[in-house]
Amino acid sequence: MEIISYLQVLAGFVLLFFSGNWLVRGGVEISRHFRVSPLVAGLTVVAFGTSAPELFVSVEAVFTDAPDISIGNIVGSNIANIALILGSVAIIFPISVRQPSLLFDWLVMMLAFFLLFLFLDNGLLQRGEGFVFFLLIVVYLLWSVINSRRKSARNEEVFPEPAMKLPVAVLIIVLSVTGLYFGAEWLVTGASHLAIGWGVSERVVGVSVVAFGTSVPELATSLAAALKKEMDISVGNIIGSNIFNIFSILGITAILKPLEVSPRIVTFDFWWMTGIGILLMLFMIPLRKGLITRFKGAVLLLVYIFYIWFLFNT
Repeated sequence: MEIISYLQVLAGFVLLFFSGNWLVRGGVEISRHFRVSPLVAGLTVVAFGTSAPELFVSVEAVFTDAPDISIGNIVGSNIANIALILGSVAIIFPISVRQPSLLFDWLVMMLAFFLLFLFLDNGLLQRGEGFVFFLLIVVYLLWSVINSRRKSARNEEVFPEPAMKLPVAVLIIVLSVTGLYFGAEWLVTGASHLAIGWGVSERVVGVSVVAFGTSVPELATSLAAALKKEMDISVGNIIGSNIFNIFSILGITAILKPLEVSPRIVTFDFWWMTGIGILLMLFMIPLRKGLITRFKGAVLLLVYIFYIWFLFNT
């Protein structure tokens, strides 16, 4: 049984990596067809695709009476997206920050963090609060696309011609998201069996193993974007995924079934997520010509390693 779990983990990693690579290609082509910037593509199409595993895992967890895995997966994924994923990518490819508009998206991400804390104050995420989250993600998406098209028209921005037809790009995204789903399922199933076999609690499994597994698409996508010099997608994908994780994933999950939350997630994991989010902004300043250097990437990665160590030793 343990060998099967290891094979599931390996197969999950491989499928997630290649699916993430193709998702970037499809997302860039979609952005060219609709004349929106690669940053918006990263914040919308690509972010939603890489957040799909979180959605499937969270819904499955809440309906199998494992709410700590459901919400722990989201909080842990947000921590991993910034500290582990962006930190690792920056160590390999220093990430230039050229979009002042990232400030708005970062503020939306921090608003999502604040609202999550506010809603979880009573230890329960209710359906009404889930609807609020879902409404906010709809407004955010509409604003992102409309604002990008307005700026492009005002600046008379010239977009590269698409390299593939729109139906082909859409098909690639659909197939990539499908690959992400199965890859995440194999990885999470295998890793969860291994972790639970070691006697780890549900919450710890959710914010570490499961969160890491569902964050692998972000790693694959951000790394693939960096290799293609699409740095705006690399950063935008991380911030967009964190916004999606709370507004969309937790919103949909809470609408389907209210979530009871472990107090430890609110008093411990949430503050790590918030602190790392603030650290990201400090590392991106100035937003017009900032650079997330290898040193900054190493700091983010060390913060994540310390968080995981603290998680398993307290």
